[in-house]
Amino acid sequence: MTGGHGAPLLPEHLQGISRVLVDASVQDSPLAERVRGLLPEPDWTVLTGELCELPDHGDRVLYLKEHKGRFLKPCPGTSQYRCCGYRIIHIGENCPLSCTYCILQAYFQDRVLKVWANPEDLFAELESTFGKDPGRRFRVGTGEFTDSLVLEPLTGLTRELVGHLGRFDNVCLELKSKVVDLSWMGSVRRADRVLPAWSMNAPCIQRDEECGSASLEERLRAARECARAGFRVCLHFDPVIHFPGWQREYGRTVEMIGDHLRPEEVAYVSLGSFRCMPGLKRIIQERHPGSRFIYNEYVVGLDGKMRLLRPLRVEQLRFLAGRLEAIGLREQLYLCMESDLVWKEVLGRTVRELGGLGRYLEARAFGAKGRGTMG
Repeated sequence: MTGGHGAPLLPEHLQGISRVLVDASVQDSPLAERVRGLLPEPDWTVLTGELCELPDHGDRVLYLKEHKGRFLKPCPGTSQYRCCGYRIIHIGENCPLSCTYCILQAYFQDRVLKVWANPEDLFAELESTFGKDPGRRFRVGTGEFTDSLVLEPLTGLTRELVGHLGRFDNVCLELKSKVVDLSWMGSVRRADRVLPAWSMNAPCIQRDEECGSASLEERLRAARECARAGFRVCLHFDPVIHFPGWQREYGRTVEMIGDHLRPEEVAYVSLGSFRCMPGLKRIIQERHPGSRFIYNEYVVGLDGKMRLLRPLRVEQLRFLAGRLEAIGLREQLYLCMESDLVWKEVLGRTVRELGGLGRYLEARAFGAKGRGTMG
């Protein structure tokens, strides 16, 4: 199917892009040429210097930028809570979806959709890092500062990335998303080295708070398709949100997971309660005045972020863990950015008993058992 001027019809979440900025140094790059062919209507501006003034309606602006910094970064966890320890492959910033709770609203000063249009520099850095020590394993992902797949119909960057990383047996790549795009699958060399991943939430949260995203049913159908093609998938309940009737709604989501996936098809499942920098509350109030979850009972945690009162979040996380264990997903469970005390209260064990969370998840990502067990 095509749109105006014979261009392929883009997903709805990309059809609002009305302006493209491109650094002069990458204006003729293959990525920029691809975007130009798919977005013939927007106003194009070539930048010869730094972007000093942020454009209005930034979420409708795509910026194809030459990234001059590091591409491989550590996960921005804090020492006060247990971090999963994966590495971020930084491919861009911001997201065209409009999830009310999105922490990126507070991370970045603007809403411009940024894509690094010099992937050859990205691949060179990754090759240098991953090829230097073939015996060292890396669990990496692209879904930290943007959605892994939300811009894929425009950029094709994930297809290039999975093809490039297929050369390294010591790398496992996670692709975390709230949309459905499986166009990258044909470029995969080893299905056991790519982990398609989808965010999970209560159906009413997906409907009311994750604007522009694929439905849970669509995400799980895509996950099942990946599993049937030989991939193991990951699921992320993060953020778990407290609202009236949450038990019924989250219970429905777990039932849907059980209907679509077998336990052996799932590498791991994260559980994380909603948390944010205090400044995000004001942003949510201004941009999403209909959202009520921001008025729950929060305290400031050891990392300076607002967190749901511990008894409330333990109740939620324990409920979800119990339901997921009932459908065979016990070994796969872990908590995102929680203390040993909450780990013990929710899962009955600590990270130390698993041999370290990073090591445990690395083992699961690469298809082996961790040192500890969840049984």
